[in-house]
Amino acid sequence: MNVFITGAAGGLGRAMAIECARRGCSLFLTDINADGLIQIKRGLERQFDINVTARPCDLTDSSSVDRLLAVTDQFGIRFDMLLNIAGIDVEGGFLTLEREQAAAIVTLNDAATLRMTHAILHRRRPGRHFSLIFVSSLASMFPMPLKATYAASKRFLLDFATALQRELKDQRVHVLTLCPGGMVTNDDVVEAIAAQGVWGRLTANPLETVARKTIDRALSQSGCYVPGISNRLLAAIGHMVPRSWIAALIYRRWHGAQQKWMTVKPGKSTVSDRTPAFCRVEH
Repeated sequence: MNVFITGAAGGLGRAMAIECARRGCSLFLTDINADGLIQIKRGLERQFDINVTARPCDLTDSSSVDRLLAVTDQFGIRFDMLLNIAGIDVEGGFLTLEREQAAAIVTLNDAATLRMTHAILHRRRPGRHFSLIFVSSLASMFPMPLKATYAASKRFLLDFATALQRELKDQRVHVLTLCPGGMVTNDDVVEAIAAQGVWGRLTANPLETVARKTIDRALSQSGCYVPGISNRLLAAIGHMVPRSWIAALIYRRWHGAQQKWMTVKPGKSTVSDRTPAFCRVEH
């Protein structure tokens, strides 16, 4: 099985690549982090007897994507699965962000994901089932003050994937949307989860478990996968409670949590002066 993975150099992308490698898949990996790609490629080739192709790419740049796709076309590679992992979040309220930082969230999370989905669907292996995975978020289930752009970008993916699932069902395409809570992908995320206290711990998901169960579901069914009993309960509650109430509750939670982990960096203004604490690639 040939699997294409975006955002493969770290976090969830790396965990997904390892899980697919364990299953004997041939992998085509891409990430903007060229050094990280080399490391994961070498590690997978040492540990597993599989074919791994790795090419760096800026998914927000159409010419960079065209160069990436030229490699697949040159060698006639066709795919059985696409994992849209690449994504970004910039912490802070909407007006604390620079204009282009806010736009970058939508550019990568949505526009780049659509660009790759369209390209790889046209390069799927003929006559076989194709599995398509979108990484949304538990945040897509709610209006999220202080994470408004991020949550909305993930809601777009959830709705798009649900529609595409029906549209492509008769073409033997399975569409799965992954909606996890927090995942330990880097030190910043560890601090963010800790700052949320009990809620952070309850909604956090172990990377390896999410990767394994996501691939299992993608190979057998379409739909939406929310890892963790606590997260599924929160998602269900989100459908029953007025959205304005949810927004008020979430604002209270995130306002306190962000104050705990958003630190002032040398040469930067304070959070109250509308400077975001950090920008992180979340998957």
